[in-house]
Amino acid sequence: MKNKSIALTFAVIFALISCGKDKELIEVTIPEPEKTEKVAMGNPADVKADDPEGAFQMKGLSYAYNSLEPFIDAKTMETHYSKHHLGYCNKLNSAIKGTDLESKSIEEILNKLDMNQTDIRNNAGGYYNHNFFFEILTSNGGEATDEVLEAINTDFGSYDEFKYKFTDSATKLFGSGWVWLIKDKSGKLAITTTTNQDNPLMPKAESKGVPILALDVWEHAYYLKYQNKRKDYIEAFFNVINWKKVNEKFKAATATD
Repeated sequence: MKNKSIALTFAVIFALISCGKDKELIEVTIPEPEKTEKVAMGNPADVKADDPEGAFQMKGLSYAYNSLEPFIDAKTMETHYSKHHLGYCNKLNSAIKGTDLESKSIEEILNKLDMNQTDIRNNAGGYYNHNFFFEILTSNGGEATDEVLEAINTDFGSYDEFKYKFTDSATKLFGSGWVWLIKDKSGKLAITTTTNQDNPLMPKAESKGVPILALDVWEHAYYLKYQNKRKDYIEAFFNVINWKKVNEKFKAATATD
């Protein structure tokens, strides 16, 4: 717009000069360039369940929406948390309202889930999975350390081998779903995948176990930034893993053996 206005101004001046110096020049105002306002990100703490008395509530995040940039962008984080995750929370509360499930923990619901109750299955899974995923992210990511690294080296041979296998599973998972690092019934670490909002706590899970690490590979988790480049998103994920929190989960799982 600005360039067109400048060109128009010069054209008018040139035409008037060409017609004679005795012609009066007309002043043309060049409009200011349009300003694009930057949309401010919200505060995760402001995101609340529709029912304040519902059995399950939003837990908040330990970081701001933009804290994980450039690996996960602020807009994706805000949409993911305040729209998708909130939706699962609200629908779960509605699905279990007035039932004995209101007094159960999310883990108890998942462990004894009737897999034919798709409304509860999808929304309880979505609520648990997203809480887990958001909890193991941080702006100060790095490589695994402490007890969980020792277990990774023992069960996969090395951290690099674990990373390769985890990335391969996430890349090859067809459609929407999750990739998990779990502690299985034998006490070893294993990588497994689930479709939609299923997870390794549910009955009939292909590989049951206690989740230690999780990656959301639904398109809504990465499409705004990475579009169809899922592998780039997976690679970026390794820069924002909260290994301290993962190690805590590993030790908690070990303590219950």
